[in-house]
Amino acid sequence: MEETLFTNDAVVLGVLMLSMAFIFYTSSQKTGFWQKFYKFVPALLMCYLLPAIFNSLGIIDDKSSSLYHVASRYFLPASLVLMTLSIDLKAIANLGYKALIMFFAGTVGIVIGGPIAILLISVFSPETVGGVGPDAVWRGLSTLAGSWIGGGANQAAMLEIFKYNPEKYGGMVLVDIVIANLWMAIILLGIGRKNKIDTWLKSDTSAIERLKEKVSNYSESVSRKADLKDYMIMLGLAFTAVGISHYGADSVSTFLKTNFEVFNDKSSSLASFTSEFFWMITLATAFGVGLSFTKAKTYEGAGASKIGSVFIYFLVATIGMKMDLTTVFENPGLLAIGLVWMTIHAALLIIVAKIIKAPYFFLAVGSQANVGGAASAPVVASAFHPSLTSVGVLLAVFGYVVGTYAALGCTILMEIASNV
Repeated sequence: MEETLFTNDAVVLGVLMLSMAFIFYTSSQKTGFWQKFYKFVPALLMCYLLPAIFNSLGIIDDKSSSLYHVASRYFLPASLVLMTLSIDLKAIANLGYKALIMFFAGTVGIVIGGPIAILLISVFSPETVGGVGPDAVWRGLSTLAGSWIGGGANQAAMLEIFKYNPEKYGGMVLVDIVIANLWMAIILLGIGRKNKIDTWLKSDTSAIERLKEKVSNYSESVSRKADLKDYMIMLGLAFTAVGISHYGADSVSTFLKTNFEVFNDKSSSLASFTSEFFWMITLATAFGVGLSFTKAKTYEGAGASKIGSVFIYFLVATIGMKMDLTTVFENPGLLAIGLVWMTIHAALLIIVAKIIKAPYFFLAVGSQANVGGAASAPVVASAFHPSLTSVGVLLAVFGYVVGTYAALGCTILMEIASNV
C-alpha cells in the first residue's frame, strides 16, 4: 500500500493493545485449535509477528509512529526496575560461567561471520561485495558489525570511523533490521520448544531452575491481593526510576563529553559510553537492584514482575512494528550476506552450546545480547522467566563494552576478505 491506513499514534496504540489482548485470550484456551497453535508458536512471538504483518500490509507504520521510542525509553527502564527489585544476585552468580562463554561465542560468530560471508558471496556475485572508496561494501558492513555487537552507538561509531557513503547507508540499515528481526523471531520460536532443545543439547538447566524456583517461592511467600495503593506505589517506584535514569544518563553523557575530549571523537571506541540509552538502562537496572535490598522487594508478591511483563510485551509489539516483511527481498545481494553472516553466528552458538552443554536460555540471551543489545536481550530473557531478565541486561552491557573493539576487528577482516 502506498499510504499507511493508521498514522495516529492513539489508533496505532489501540491496534497493538487489541492484538495483544487477542493473543493472550486465545493463548489461554485449553482446548481446540488455539491450544494446538500455541503449543508450537509462543505468545511472545505472536506479539512480535502480528504488528510486523500489520506494518507490511500498510495498516500501521513505524516511521510515522513514536510508540517504539516511548516503549524503549519509558516502559523498558520501568520494566527493568519492576523485574529486578526481587533479584537474587547470589543466585545469578551461581548460574556459572556458561552464560559468559555463550555471549563471547556469539561475539566471535559475528566477528568471523562477516568476512566468511563476503568470501562465500564473492564466489557467486563478486559485484555484491565490491565497490571502492566510500562505496566499498565492507565499509557499510562495518556498521552491521557495530550494530550486532553492541547496538546503535557502536553502529554510529563504525559509520564515523570508516566513512561509508551516506547515500547507500539506508541499504545497510535495511539488512540490519530484516536479518536481526528474522533471527529474533527464530529465537522466540525456539523458546516454545526449549525443553526439547535442552534435551538435544544435553544441557544442565538445574541452576536456572533453582533460580526460577527460588524467585517463585519468594513471590508466593509474600503474595497478597494487591490494592490501588500497591499499584500506585509500584508504578511510582518504576517511573521515578525512569526519571532518575534519564536525568542521570543525560548528566553522565554530558559530563563525559564536556570534560574528556576523547569521548567527543566519534571514531574512538570510548564514544559508545556517551550513549544516553546505555546509561539509562544501566542506571534503571542499578535502581532495581538497589530496591532488592529494601522492603520494596516484597512488592513482587503484589505483582511487580507482572506489571513489568506488560511493559515488555508492549515493547515487543513496537519492535515487531519496525519489521516490514515486504522488504525481505528488496536487496537480495546484501541480504544474502546478512543471512550467511547470521547463520554462521547461529551455527557457532549451537556448536559451542552442544560442546559445553549450555542451556538454550544462554544461547538465546547470549545471541541477543550481541545482535539485539539492551532493547531485546531483557525481552528474550524475561520470556523464559521474569527472574532471568537481569541476566539479559548484564550481558547486553558486555555488548556495549566489547562492541566497538570487536567490530573494528571484524571490519579489518572484512576488508582483507574483500581484497582477496
